[in-house]
Amino acid sequence: MNPYQKKRRWKFFLLVFAIVIGAASVFYSDFFVKKMEREEATQFLLWVKVAEQRMKMYDNEQLTEVFETIKKNNKMDVIVTKRDGSIFTWDGLDTTKTFYNVADQGKQYDSLYFVRQLAKMKGQHLPARMQGIDGEELIAYYKDSTILTQLRFFPYIQLGVIGLFLIIAYVGFSAARRAEQDQVWVGMAKETAHQLGTPISSLMAWVELIKSRFEAENDPLVAEMENDIQRLEIITDRFSKIGSKPILEDHVVFVVISNFVDYFKIRTSDKITFVITGDKQVRAMLCVPLFDWVTENLLKNAVNAIDNDGTITINIIENLAKEEVFIDVSDTGRGIPRSKFDTVFQPGYTTRKRGWGLGLSLTKRMVENYHGGQIFVKDSEMGKGTTFRIILKSSITYEPTTNTGIPTVV
Repeated sequence: MNPYQKKRRWKFFLLVFAIVIGAASVFYSDFFVKKMEREEATQFLLWVKVAEQRMKMYDNEQLTEVFETIKKNNKMDVIVTKRDGSIFTWDGLDTTKTFYNVADQGKQYDSLYFVRQLAKMKGQHLPARMQGIDGEELIAYYKDSTILTQLRFFPYIQLGVIGLFLIIAYVGFSAARRAEQDQVWVGMAKETAHQLGTPISSLMAWVELIKSRFEAENDPLVAEMENDIQRLEIITDRFSKIGSKPILEDHVVFVVISNFVDYFKIRTSDKITFVITGDKQVRAMLCVPLFDWVTENLLKNAVNAIDNDGTITINIIENLAKEEVFIDVSDTGRGIPRSKFDTVFQPGYTTRKRGWGLGLSLTKRMVENYHGGQIFVKDSEMGKGTTFRIILKSSITYEPTTNTGIPTVV
């Protein structure tokens, strides 16, 4: 059994354990609450009988002592009314609320308090009828004790605690799993960078040998071979930076993007036109190898979305009010459904048969985690194209000048 299966089994056992504990706790609490309800109902009926006998034999000192003992041990609020609904007597109510003080008049009977309490009692239990002095018909009401009321909410509190425990446990397991996966990816990336070092050095030596033996210093094919080797070095540098805090430096965004597009467009179909427009002076803090990777993923995504002829436009806009740089990468491809605007950044999502679905996920991480920016699908229309927007903090080190806005076709 591999570690992942073990973790899944532990999650399952933890869930089952929590459900069993929660169910048993709720069942026992409910049983205990019902038992207390029966006991309080019996206590109420005893109170009614003793109170009824006391009114019949008010001069019986022994019965009076019994009633006073029951009254002291009474945990419930009781109100006795006459047939017309007027209050006859009460027991257990908060004496600080039955009356209120009025200036120059002393204590006054708070009828609203009794009305509210009586309404609660009628909503909880059936009343008991009793006879008063001279056979007067009285009606007794009661409500649950404070302890019973608290016990009624206890199962919900238990479920909340158990639910919170499950959430914390799930988040803990998920965080541990993500950390483990990140360590695996970082290790693989650094090992890949290490393994690429030897063949790249060998290729550099072979190119130098070709140049010296065949006098091909000015051969355009050799120049492109050198560009590809340089590209491999950049890719190796990218992998070596994964898992490490990148060094951000001040760069002109237009220059960085143009340099990469010059390399990329030669290796793309000539049916696709690349256009770079917008502010040519705006600057931002960038890690060029990683930002080139961002640009590459977006351009590859755009190229794959275009079936035949098409245009990819990169528009650089400076938002002076917020000191931000907007980089819009637009294509004339198939488009993305609005319901998939967020899904496209999730690992594993791809519309290509041979795709891994990692490009945009890595792009989002590099923009947000490494450059402190944002990336999202700004707009898309099926059959007409898609626009991705990157937002970065600008590093303004120049005086604003008039921007012609003339696009550069490269």
